[in-house]
Amino acid sequence: MKSLILAAGYATRLYPLTKHFPKPLLKLGKKPIIDYIVDKIDKIDEIDEIFVITNSKFYSKFVSWKKTQKTKKRITLIDDLTKTLDDRRGAIGDMYFAVSRKKISSDLLVIGGDNIFDGGLAGFIDFSKRKKPHASLGVYDLKYKRQASRYGVIKLGAGASVADFKEKPAKPDSALVAMCLYFFPKAKLGFLKTYTEEKKNKSDASGFYIDWLRQRDTIYGFIFRGKWFDIGDKQFYKKAKSSF
Repeated sequence: MKSLILAAGYATRLYPLTKHFPKPLLKLGKKPIIDYIVDKIDKIDEIDEIFVITNSKFYSKFVSWKKTQKTKKRITLIDDLTKTLDDRRGAIGDMYFAVSRKKISSDLLVIGGDNIFDGGLAGFIDFSKRKKPHASLGVYDLKYKRQASRYGVIKLGAGASVADFKEKPAKPDSALVAMCLYFFPKAKLGFLKTYTEEKKNKSDASGFYIDWLRQRDTIYGFIFRGKWFDIGDKQFYKKAKSSF
């Protein structure tokens, strides 16, 4: 099994902090955000390689970061060859670029590079393996529907299958949201190419792909407990820092 950390965004909502520095390398406590993710991946024995996809603007920053890592997994950096917000590939574009460029043909765990949550990944991986050959995603219960409009909103059906998905709806009808945490079995990786060829445009939010995929194949959702921080702007970064 491989893992892919998405770290190619330009994080304009965090300017000026991220104007010349990538969001996943911002500090939480004594270490960068991305280190908490690597620590969780490091505990999953089945994963033998961590791919980190970034952009040309920040690639050298991640080269320096990689030298500090002590994980037993191999870390492979991928430059998605973009330099500005205008030519970014988006989350799905980066997933497809990584899979095709590195010829990934095994089960793949994908995590957003700013995804901080309590607990480990073992429960999610076990759940996802039981649901193969279908894809699974991490889900978090915000408790209050009105807070969900910032995210991809989910309704779960029988057997924890994703019955409905809406990307940032104005009036959410569920408090369950997607965490930018996915398990794609190797048999389903081909859908990335199909989606990319069908859309013919940049689809930055991974939720659009999840909604597209669930209409063609069953997807399952695993609910995480505890705290979760989606560090999208200064307010949420400040809240996450206060917890560390």
